[in-house]
Amino acid sequence: MEKLLDAVAALVFLVSPEKVQAIAGRIRRTDPVKVPDALSSAVSTPVAAEIVDQLINAWQSTSVSAEELALMLLAAGHVMTKAANQQSVELVWTGPTTPFVSARRTEQSLLQVINSAEHTLFITSFVAYDVASVIKALNAAAGRGVAISILLERSQSDGGSISFDAIAKMKVLVPEAKIFTWGISSEPFSGGSVHAKIAVSDDHRCLITSANLTGHAMEKNMEAGVLISGGIIPKALSNHLKSLVAMKVISPIYEI
Repeated sequence: MEKLLDAVAALVFLVSPEKVQAIAGRIRRTDPVKVPDALSSAVSTPVAAEIVDQLINAWQSTSVSAEELALMLLAAGHVMTKAANQQSVELVWTGPTTPFVSARRTEQSLLQVINSAEHTLFITSFVAYDVASVIKALNAAAGRGVAISILLERSQSDGGSISFDAIAKMKVLVPEAKIFTWGISSEPFSGGSVHAKIAVSDDHRCLITSANLTGHAMEKNMEAGVLISGGIIPKALSNHLKSLVAMKVISPIYEI
């Protein structure tokens, strides 16, 4: 049965919902003995044809009826469509591109997260320079009433790891933002740094990336990440950051 379930999952993941329904319909209308022939022309690519063959072989080794198999496909297809509608995950990339894989640019994705925020926005970065488009978007978000929180690494003069005071700079550039730092004082994190690069808006959309808030990261470096809209990950990430604040693991700069 596990092989059949795997084959069903592989098929609904690979082909369109309409094609899943068409295949289920053929299975329902066809004598079980003739199903392999009936499905041979149901898909048009070699990869899909191989998955259909795996489905048939797995099915024939079980006692599952044709009607039950059709219902399995329809149910799995419905779940797949529902999940896709509730959450989208996009590849984010800065640097050399290829004609074979499409990806969103880092700056474009970060601006989407910021511009979509209606209530809350939480950003973390190791360093932050003056990236004009990002600063403009942050101030626009603050202007429409978004509560902005930014976690940054401290300067070396303040016990951190970077050579300049990015926190003071950010406070000038985005005066309405609440700036946080990680005040590490004991093991096991002594000597650690704020190395996460994250942006979360309204518990609904998040960017997880290797890119800092710098011009090079937005335009020149080879950076990778994912943009996630909907589903449980943005909310879980937002809750985690809020919990770090509540537990005073990270603190606003005026409390330090």
